Amino acid sequence: MERADLAQHTSRRFNADLERVLVNALQMAQIVERQFQDSIKALVTADAALAARVVQGDDQVNRMEREIMAECQTLLATRAPAAGDLRMLLALLKMVGDVERMGDECKKIALVAIQLTPNDRQRGKFREIRHLARVVQQMVHQSLAAFERLDADAAWKVMRMDRAIDTEYEAIQRQCVTYMMEDPEMIRRALDDMWTVRALERVGDHAKNLCEYVVYVVHGKDIRHTRPDQQPVAAAAT
Repeated sequence: MERADLAQHTSRRFNADLERVLVNALQMAQIVERQFQDSIKALVTADAALAARVVQGDDQVNRMEREIMAECQTLLATRAPAAGDLRMLLALLKMVGDVERMGDECKKIALVAIQLTPNDRQRGKFREIRHLARVVQQMVHQSLAAFERLDADAAWKVMRMDRAIDTEYEAIQRQCVTYMMEDPEMIRRALDDMWTVRALERVGDHAKNLCEYVVYVVHGKDIRHTRPDQQPVAAAAT
């Protein structure tokens, strides 16, 4: 085999390996997205069985994270990728870490659903967190779509949603403190709400991180300390 043919063959193999890792990472993310939906449904419908399945599913997510990280590390060690391929591998390593942490937050929400008291099940509909959950779910879905398409413009739009999530999260936390001060019987319920909205806010943070990785892959820029309203105009990196 000629040297040029060997290089082309090696390149094709690397591209196939990288594509496989990306597909596995996106499959892991889809599982966690479903866990998020199920954890919220379990909470607002007091479905302990559904919540238990979310908790049990966390082991699968953890296993997938370890396998994907091992694949990425093998490619880094054996293929010595450069430029865009290197950025993609580094982004995938970070992505699966954030997705795994999203799964941890889903598990926390599911544990709240499991531990609801009979009284909570009768009257607790968690109305005050439903809207926040819908916004976070939208942010997660759109961040994964931006990662799959490597759409930096879409990623910037998703990152701007984080400010609204933070604002609503802080408002619900203040509301919960007020409830506890006014009615001691509301303390348990308010603590459940605070625990839940904190998990939701963290899921939103991880979705924002995924969007930052998209911009890093496309433009080669680290924007972790850049406000979403400071979107730079930059040509795609090589």
